[in-house]
Amino acid sequence: MNFIKNFVLYRVRAFRYAMQGIITVVVSQPNMRIIAVAGVAAFLMGFILDLDYIEWSFLLLAIFFIWMAETFNSALEFVVDLVSPEFHPLAKKAKDAAAGGVLIAIFFSLCLAGLILLPKFIELFRE
Repeated sequence: MNFIKNFVLYRVRAFRYAMQGIITVVVSQPNMRIIAVAGVAAFLMGFILDLDYIEWSFLLLAIFFIWMAETFNSALEFVVDLVSPEFHPLAKKAKDAAAGGVLIAIFFSLCLAGLILLPKFIELFRE
């Protein structure tokens, strides 16, 4: 019984730490707030355009893919700032590469959202 109790408490703590991490990124990173607003807008467009299950799956994939990329980017930036508070060319390369990963995720997600939403949006105004 003690094992189960400890296991559950560990999981609850781990979940709480993960939520704190998400909150930290949302509060401290202006780009994450922009990403959040864009995600909510895409989500609302999904309702307005009456997406089917497959379309919803890909739209949510696009939204959460960017959230993950920006969260990992922020984590890397926090660590780089910790270990290299002074400017260093390798620290800059690490941060630039992580930011590039976010940009790739954004391009992918915009393409995916465009493939899903644009035809439905055009169809909406044709009728």
